[in-house]
Amino acid sequence: DVKKHAPDAILIVVSNPLDAMVFVAKQVTGFPRERVIGSAGVLDSARFRTYLAIAAGVSVEDVQAIVLGAHTDKDMVPITSTAMIGNVPVAKFLSPEKLNEVVENTKKGGATLTGLIGTSAWLAPGAGTCLMVEAIVRNQGRVLPCSVELQGEFGVKGAFVGVPVKLTAKGAESVYEFELSAQEKEAFGKSVAANTELMNIARGFLG
Repeated sequence: DVKKHAPDAILIVVSNPLDAMVFVAKQVTGFPRERVIGSAGVLDSARFRTYLAIAAGVSVEDVQAIVLGAHTDKDMVPITSTAMIGNVPVAKFLSPEKLNEVVENTKKGGATLTGLIGTSAWLAPGAGTCLMVEAIVRNQGRVLPCSVELQGEFGVKGAFVGVPVKLTAKGAESVYEFELSAQEKEAFGKSVAANTELMNIARGFLG
């Protein structure tokens, strides 16, 4: 129906399993990758920044950090190697052990919230999606972590995972690569593999 009634629409997918659903939406509509985007990375990265701020005892407004990969507790990849607090590497504030604790808290963040409120999160995902909509509608050129189809970026082709994306009136106008640590590359590869497995399952239902 979206393709029929709004052939030029930009789709923002929020349903789980997120990355697999972005794949399904793209397959069903046939839209180009810049117009089929998943919202999970914004939420995961916000949680990551919050846990970093709490651990370091600083304002979350001064934390720059991103989560890549799948939108699942097991396979998301919080990136510590490039995380900054006030333009200072986060390693200056937190020990490796504390950083690992922050990463684990980030991965468990969704499940922790669900356990506390008895249902899935709705406010934070909605707020994250609003940021994406605003960036597109107002042509802001914001760079936000979103799930899109990779076309060779990060050495991956055809998988749908969270990566830094420039959002404009065109949708996902650009995907930006950056250097990961060896450990992060390995984790990202496993994340891609997990998402590819989910995509293959979804493909079976599409026929």
